[in-house]
Amino acid sequence: MSPKQFPSNAPMPRRGFLALSASTAAAAALAACSNRAPSSRDLVLPDSDAVRAAENQRRAATANIRDVTLRAEPTTIDLGGVQVQTWTYGGCLPGQQVRLTRGDVLRAEITNALPAPTSIHWHGIALRNDMDGTPEITQPHINPATAFRYEFTVPDPGTYWFHPHVGTQLDRGLYAPLIVEDPADGADYDTEAVIVLDDWLDGVNGRDPDKQLRHLQANGMSGMNMGGMSGMNMGGMSMPTNPNTRLGADTGDVKDYPYYLINGRIGTDPSTLSSKPGQRMRLRIINAAADTAFRVALGGHQLRITHTDGYPVQPVTTSCVLIGMGERYDAIIELADGVFPLVAVAEGKTGQGFTLIRTGGGNPPPADVRPTELAAPPLTVDKLTATDAVRLPQRKPDKPLDLTLGADSNKYIWTINGRVYDQRTPLDITAGQRVRLRFVNQTMMFHPMHLHGHTVQLTTPTGTGPRKDTATVASMQTIEADFDTTNPGQWMIHCHNAYHAEAGMMSILSYTH
Repeated sequence: MSPKQFPSNAPMPRRGFLALSASTAAAAALAACSNRAPSSRDLVLPDSDAVRAAENQRRAATANIRDVTLRAEPTTIDLGGVQVQTWTYGGCLPGQQVRLTRGDVLRAEITNALPAPTSIHWHGIALRNDMDGTPEITQPHINPATAFRYEFTVPDPGTYWFHPHVGTQLDRGLYAPLIVEDPADGADYDTEAVIVLDDWLDGVNGRDPDKQLRHLQANGMSGMNMGGMSGMNMGGMSMPTNPNTRLGADTGDVKDYPYYLINGRIGTDPSTLSSKPGQRMRLRIINAAADTAFRVALGGHQLRITHTDGYPVQPVTTSCVLIGMGERYDAIIELADGVFPLVAVAEGKTGQGFTLIRTGGGNPPPADVRPTELAAPPLTVDKLTATDAVRLPQRKPDKPLDLTLGADSNKYIWTINGRVYDQRTPLDITAGQRVRLRFVNQTMMFHPMHLHGHTVQLTTPTGTGPRKDTATVASMQTIEADFDTTNPGQWMIHCHNAYHAEAGMMSILSYTH
């Protein structure tokens, strides 16, 4: 039976749960070898009544259904005078934007015309578990020459995106924005634009992401900067003291990306966003890169940050903002008259993405321009506060969960709690809990940690940090984040560096009965 034949509300084939069954058996075997008796794990699986009930609560009887057809296919793309062979959705880079209204039902049929299995993960959406797009956890792989239909309610407005969750496919051209509109929005801006940032190597001089992963694995950690960061001791954790190295000394495993893109174009032949002077533009910024954080600035302008990862924050005005992989920021800009460089500098690397915003006449600046706004320390999430409307109710956490982020000092292996994904230890939760996640980064590299199916609230001294689904943990730092267990199922939690995830830095938060 092909994946196309599985209706969205049908039980999943047994093979879709092999990984879960294996992890349960492995946990029992591990416990049997210890001094403790093995505990029974009764998992809430993606085809369970609890998952269907949660979806029914989200979906109104009169909900609008938005039908979308997607095709994942090999494509020759023009990056701006540079032709590359890659994989895309529908031959476009980024893929065609999908736009809905809060409460709509998205019904997306994906046809796989690739030479490999694939899936779609709907990044940041609190959707039903069996539509999350994680093969062998929530669905079968979508094999070549087959199709699969995703159907789920989009409950929360904001800036989201979608991409595969198979191997290193994220570092190809398979990504697109997913915008969920709020009918109440629009009072503080006149127009909007979406920009997608990316680091690019696929199809350049014979390179592709799979070869890049093999290269990293063959060289291990020997060629990487695993030390040398200056900082101050904070109870055993080292905190960066230089505001210009906010993530730590080592900012990526792939130091030689040939290109950095904004909306699929290189800086020597950029796209242009057109508007009028005096207009207020809502700029939705998505970092779809595999290995690169970006500092983003608009020459001659300030950014008023209003949202992160889809959720509103108390507005903060800044010259530039630091965006990790998988993160999104919304900014409102009061546009001046002229043509202005929008720059995304690759953090700790050489190069930048470049595009233009034009509201009037004038010659465009060169692609290597560095706006003066980049001289200021970038805004980071620790400076943001959730608005009252989206703040979690005050509640003492019921369950703490530590996730220690580590690495093998020799091999190219990245771990959570000392284990790679295939040997993971259980991270069990139950419905109705307030869970506190504690990310302890014991490596010299930053990790944007992404939780599927939920948003967390970062903890601060006042307890009102921003709501996020992707939280960047800087080198040798610890952050804490709370969330409520209101969306049952089996949910991935992983580093959104595509190469770290493939080298082991993934796990599963498992709802149990």
